[in-house]
Amino acid sequence: MEISTAPIKRVILFSIVIAVIISCNKKFEQSKAIKQDITESVFATGVIKSVNQYQVFSNSNGIIEKIYVKEGDLLNENQPILKVTNETVLLNSENAKLAAEYNDISRNTEKLEELKSNIEFLKSKLKTDSLMYIRQQNLWENNIGSKIELEKMELNFKNSKTALESAYLRYKDLKKQLSLISNQSKNNYKINNEIFNDFTVKSRIKGKIYSLLKKEGEMVNVQTPVAVIGSADSFIIELQIDEYDIAKVKIGQEVFVIMDSYNSKVFQAVVSRIYPAMNERTRSFTLEAVFINPPNVLYPNITAEANIVINTIKNAVTIDRKYLVNDSFVYISKKEKIKVKTGLQDLQKIQIISGLKENEEIYIPLK
Repeated sequence: MEISTAPIKRVILFSIVIAVIISCNKKFEQSKAIKQDITESVFATGVIKSVNQYQVFSNSNGIIEKIYVKEGDLLNENQPILKVTNETVLLNSENAKLAAEYNDISRNTEKLEELKSNIEFLKSKLKTDSLMYIRQQNLWENNIGSKIELEKMELNFKNSKTALESAYLRYKDLKKQLSLISNQSKNNYKINNEIFNDFTVKSRIKGKIYSLLKKEGEMVNVQTPVAVIGSADSFIIELQIDEYDIAKVKIGQEVFVIMDSYNSKVFQAVVSRIYPAMNERTRSFTLEAVFINPPNVLYPNITAEANIVINTIKNAVTIDRKYLVNDSFVYISKKEKIKVKTGLQDLQKIQIISGLKENEEIYIPLK
């Protein structure tokens, strides 16, 4: 039995006709290449910080005895913030004070006076022995007395002289020793007193206290911050930028900043500092920017997003980015597409260097 292929041919022909009709009726969105300024920028995220903002640490371990300020207070340089107590350091300071008083040279003059008295006695004895020796020499020259008596008097004289010299040395040594002990005790007391005074934590700058991280009665140590202090009215934007973009960034470049706190209003700033070391964990660099016209009110740690302008071209031929097909083609009619050379691009538009002129119409199929 022979099967007819006519119905199959009619179905295929019908499908082709339908496809042609759909293709002819396909809708395109139309636009034109226009001249306008275009900028290239890199994206960065960060936070607002007050100038000279830093975390305050206690110089010693202990318990917070007293807090002298509250959050929001304005501070002067070296103004006390809080006081920490440590019984061990307090006792060491008191012991050092007692030792300094006990070893003070003015309290040990009796030892020196005792040696002075001994020196005076030995001087007198030396004088007597010297006279006795001279007298015996005179007698001996006149053949009076014995040789033994002369030698005995000579020995007494020499012994007295040696004893006096030794007494002088002991006096000098004792005076040096007492002076050394006295000075060491005073220095030790001074060191302990300074350590004790370090228990009063003070502000290094004139600024504002933004955060108190501890309460009275709580334990503190030298590794844990107790407060955050910074400038009261000067702020910077601390930004993190990817390592792939850092080579494009220079000091003085324009920055456009938005903050959620200001409903995404755009603020202008400029790059003021670039930190040269990369954070190996995040593979990013830190840079700072300063506002040209800062908001009326700012607080530390407000989050911010920024675009750093690295290049600007005036009156460039541009198209909307969505009209670029496969990174290098545009439709100049509903059927024909051409290759173009592109340049700078931002989130909305892209520069056309060649292949397309101003006011030329371009198309893109609607999905």
